[in-house]
Amino acid sequence: MSPALIAALPFLGALLPGLMIRAGRDASALVTGAATLLALIGLLTHLPAVMRGEVVTAQFTWLPALGLNASFFIDGLGMLFAGLILGIGLLIILYARYYISAQDPMGQFYTYLLLFQGAMVGIVLSDNILLLLIFWELTSLSSFLLIGYWKHLPEGRQGARMALAVTGMGGLALIGGMLILGEIAGSYELTVILENREAIQSSDLYMPALLLILLGAFTKSAQFPFHFWLPHAMAAPTPVSAYLHSATMVKAGLFLMARLWPVLSGTEAWFYIVATTGLVTMVIGALIALFKDDLKALLAFSTVSHLGLITMLLGFGTPMAAVAAVFHIINHASFKAALFMTAGIVDHEAHTRDIKRLGGLRRLMPVTFAIATITALSMAGIPFLNGFLSKEMMLEEASHTVWAGSHWAVPALATLGALLSVAYSFRYIVHVFLGPERDDYPHHPHDPGFGMWAGPALLAALVIVIGVAPWLVEPLVRSFAGAVTAGDLPDFHLKLWHGVTPALYMSGIAVLGGAALLLAHGGLARLWQAAPRPEAKTIFDTVVDSAARAARAFTDALHDGAISRYLAIFTVAAVAVAGISFLGGSFAAGGRALLAVEIIPAIGWLLLVVATLTIVAVHRRRLLALVLMGVVGVMISLGFVYISAPDLALTQLTVEVVTVILLLLALNFLPKETPRESGAAIRLRDGVIASVVGLGAAALIYAIMTRDVSSISQFHLAQSYYGGGGTNVVNVILVDFRGFDTFGEIIVLGIAALSIFALTEALLGGPVSRRLVNWRYDMARAGDRHPLMLVVATRALLPIALVVGVFIFLRGHNQPGGGFIAGLVVAIAFVMQYMASGFAWAQARQNFHYHATIALGVLIAALTGLGAWFNGRPFLTSDFGYITIPPLNEFEWATAIAFDVGVFLTVVGSVMLALASLSRIARRAGETVNLEPMDVDPSKPGGRSERQER
Repeated sequence: MSPALIAALPFLGALLPGLMIRAGRDASALVTGAATLLALIGLLTHLPAVMRGEVVTAQFTWLPALGLNASFFIDGLGMLFAGLILGIGLLIILYARYYISAQDPMGQFYTYLLLFQGAMVGIVLSDNILLLLIFWELTSLSSFLLIGYWKHLPEGRQGARMALAVTGMGGLALIGGMLILGEIAGSYELTVILENREAIQSSDLYMPALLLILLGAFTKSAQFPFHFWLPHAMAAPTPVSAYLHSATMVKAGLFLMARLWPVLSGTEAWFYIVATTGLVTMVIGALIALFKDDLKALLAFSTVSHLGLITMLLGFGTPMAAVAAVFHIINHASFKAALFMTAGIVDHEAHTRDIKRLGGLRRLMPVTFAIATITALSMAGIPFLNGFLSKEMMLEEASHTVWAGSHWAVPALATLGALLSVAYSFRYIVHVFLGPERDDYPHHPHDPGFGMWAGPALLAALVIVIGVAPWLVEPLVRSFAGAVTAGDLPDFHLKLWHGVTPALYMSGIAVLGGAALLLAHGGLARLWQAAPRPEAKTIFDTVVDSAARAARAFTDALHDGAISRYLAIFTVAAVAVAGISFLGGSFAAGGRALLAVEIIPAIGWLLLVVATLTIVAVHRRRLLALVLMGVVGVMISLGFVYISAPDLALTQLTVEVVTVILLLLALNFLPKETPRESGAAIRLRDGVIASVVGLGAAALIYAIMTRDVSSISQFHLAQSYYGGGGTNVVNVILVDFRGFDTFGEIIVLGIAALSIFALTEALLGGPVSRRLVNWRYDMARAGDRHPLMLVVATRALLPIALVVGVFIFLRGHNQPGGGFIAGLVVAIAFVMQYMASGFAWAQARQNFHYHATIALGVLIAALTGLGAWFNGRPFLTSDFGYITIPPLNEFEWATAIAFDVGVFLTVVGSVMLALASLSRIARRAGETVNLEPMDVDPSKPGGRSERQER
């Protein structure tokens, strides 16, 4: 299976849970697990090749001019992280099926989970750093949805915002660092960058790139002082916490440091920044974890500590330290995922995570106790469990590491971190499961069903197997670590006994000291609570609140609600930028001869000028000004017809019709005339700005059109049929040559429609809604709002208009037309029904889901592009051919028609959503008299409505 397909499977699978939830929770979980399992199987088919040191690649050209290609590769490091993401993800899916309440939207949860999973797999398999950055930001967005899944919990919403803010800030830094790194290496392909160690480290830009990249990695992996967001993410459901803390989100920063280890490590800057940050994070995280009474908070800060441990090992910069880091990544993922799931089981069954309200669960929950004990002891680094092996390797590396001339600082602090780890791990077992049973549990606890403990039990078994037989995974560790060190591996063996070494003494001190610390925990906890200390969350909240207040003050000073002011600011900024470019470059007109002015375009130009000046003169009379704007649009359409641009003419004309209707609905709630005229000074300012902008645009157009410049027009004319399969050059450009532009435009159109919907929803749900009920219009309303002749005519025209729309759609590739124009024509046909028969009647008969129509249109267009990708061609490259269906003639087929279907659906959905949103305001204001889904029924005598008959 191609690495690209492995990365795409979770995204494709994310389409299914929401649909399958109608068939039940089991069906939704099944399709989610199937998508993950299929990706995992596809990944594991490459394991033999990776073990041989081979690299599996897949590359699709996307934007080669920008260095952005869809490049994926699987090496040892990618195999390790992708395996953890998909393997543990499979267990999380099973666990979540039984953990998530029946009242929670399970389909939504699994959709978010697969989106996040896909983004993580994309990070670890990307060969292009620009593509990696896209997936990096997707993890921030999808994790925001997961952490804030329980929207009713304030702490969940706050944790999601905090995670997004911190990781988003780091993401911005990472973008800068990666761009610098790509410029130094001369390529954005990771395989090329990793071969340029000397060039990168000798560059003057090495330090800026290093700092920015590490800032991105540290924020993602919750390194001090950015550690505070991770514990607050525990407000998410436990399956999310288990996934984020063990194998995914927080491991992204570690992956990035490991991936770039061959080219960034080995310098003093790398050692002191990375190793010091990791060491400090390990100790601080462990110290805080010891005094947390919430089970998930304890585990969250323990995750912070272990992430610091791995960061410290990567910072040491030695091959053996890299091996230890890779091994601990495996071990930490196994025992931490199981521990979070056991914490969730306790919370699920006992209805509390407060350690002070727990204790004595050993007999009540024997299975959970066994799993928690094994995995917690592994976290403590007790022999015969996997955590012991990687902890010993860490202490061994720390024992001979010198920091700023000191031989004892790193070993002492590493031992302290291990000691604290033992203490909080023992506390997890002793204070939760041991001791006498209580009679005041919030809920009588007991072991859950097999579905909830199967995943953590499997991980606990893995903890034991690796702990007692580490040689079984040694080949895997060699292969995975070899990808980090670029093949420069030391001679090592994973085994239980390495003799009496400094690491053994340090480990013994940690175990004994941790046990003693647990015995003294009560008194130490009181001292901890009494001691003053800065709270990272308080600092973060203060900074965010201050920034919000400053932004609000700036916005209030700049924005006063006057649209003319906004437009003035925008146009002045545009003129300023254009003026700077004009003064700094050569923008003189060319020497091309101008065409003689003919009488027809001269008359058209004169009419346009008159209409425009009339709009300025009567602008206070909004309805008349809107009609004149429509006249201007029609004149422009005729101009397109005159210069033989029928596609543009059709588009302009249909857009004008839709725009005028929607603006009429919007203007219905404004006074008939502008109540207050602007002052003379403001009008003078606006006139000057408008004149400068108009003259500047005219000068720019004149300069461009009179120059002799190379044109791409001949290429489009020559390749329209042979390259795109169509004789309508304009349509082929839109759906093929510049298909990506069109794809972006329909996304913008969909966003605009959704914005109208969101604004009207906020209006109808706010205090203004009460004002609409008592709305008084400043114009008399027609008595017969739905004339019978208009009703009958529009209903007769509907099927004709639909046929015309289909005709325009089908002829678009070779004649004027296409999906955009056809979508507008069909939308106008529907709009006519709203105008003639009213909102309720039309809505009852045209009740398709506008949001889903927009989404389906964008999805179809995207899948068309992805199909080209998977065939090794650039995104949205169309294909065409001919088929013969006897006894009929030969027919042409083209993939561009599928893209046009997406455009068509997006246009129809967007127009209808905007219309429906504005119509709902009218209904709230009593604009329509129909309260039932029928205004006029021509089958009744006199066209009486059902309501009138009653």
